Amino acid sequence: MGSDPALQAAADSPNGPPAVELDGVTKRYGDTAAVDDVSLSVREGEFFTLVGPSGCGKTTTLRLIAGFEEPTAGTIRFSGESVAGVPPEDRDVGVVFQNYALFPHMTVGENVGYGLNFADPPEGMSRSERVAELLELVDLPDAADRDPESLSGGQQQRVAMARALAPGPDLLLLDEPMSALDAQLRERLRVQVRRIQSELGITTVYVTHDQEEALAISDRVAVMRDGTPEQIAPPRTVYREPSSRFVAEFVGDNNVFVGRVVDVEGGDVDDSAPRTAGVDVGGEILRVEVDDVIDVAPGDRLTFCVRPEYLRIGDGESRIRATVESAEFLGETTRITLDWGGRDLVVRTRDPLSGEVVVGFDPADAHMIGIGEE
Repeated sequence: MGSDPALQAAADSPNGPPAVELDGVTKRYGDTAAVDDVSLSVREGEFFTLVGPSGCGKTTTLRLIAGFEEPTAGTIRFSGESVAGVPPEDRDVGVVFQNYALFPHMTVGENVGYGLNFADPPEGMSRSERVAELLELVDLPDAADRDPESLSGGQQQRVAMARALAPGPDLLLLDEPMSALDAQLRERLRVQVRRIQSELGITTVYVTHDQEEALAISDRVAVMRDGTPEQIAPPRTVYREPSSRFVAEFVGDNNVFVGRVVDVEGGDVDDSAPRTAGVDVGGEILRVEVDDVIDVAPGDRLTFCVRPEYLRIGDGESRIRATVESAEFLGETTRITLDWGGRDLVVRTRDPLSGEVVVGFDPADAHMIGIGEE
């Protein structure tokens, strides 16, 4: 399933072309398509994230934008102009890699200023002024004379970002820059990364396999699968309205149901009640709200999902009796895995549960994925 054309159209700035545009871009290695017919647009000043499992094509897409790889087919444009044949050093792009790639024989200040050997500092600044400005921006104002190896992983990550920003690039590319850090440090640094990007207003393309990270920092997210975006949308839309079963199950916990429609009610012109369908899932009839644009009829095979936070203990129009299989205390909530006739369901509660329980949801809590989908 490709990206939503309406959402992609909205990516185009009313004042000009997108900052970055991929039009039918494919990258093959022999018979394998690492990136397969990708079309997407990134707005000027947008924080755009590519997220997906290993091998889905997100890093290859980033490398194509940077110019480290050339597409087998398709066109990449910056501000409406093709960059075919333009080498990385001439694309006005700053890149932060997963391993930071700091030069160990240089001080922090020399690392930050390295790119200024090939380009003048922006706005008429001196080299030393630019280095000092960026170290201040990344909260390392006194680190210029330090050895990079004396810094923590989080500090090295910020130095790498300052180095990428030194020449004043139009585009910042970040390839899983926090994957080697512990979870608590990642949470702190992602806030800093977003703050820096917002302060500078720089167009940013970010690659991560961490769904929570993608949802937390992005203006829009492209969920990648098998070399192509499965869905491109703002984080809340990706989470609340996944366009496919893959997106529903990859982005956060979810409960996906597949069953046969047995009846459809409501939705008449003179009926203000929402249109709902009764769906037979494993012998239980679950009532779900169906979007008016979906032509649902009895006998159709319907796939829908309900997030764990919408499953309520002992409440809801559609109810399921299940047995607690395991419980994970996560601090604010407890993640409960239930066994429902051999199917796993996930619910989040404030208090632990045990034994047999009844959970339910209302029709509006369900999100339709599609008809006939597995």
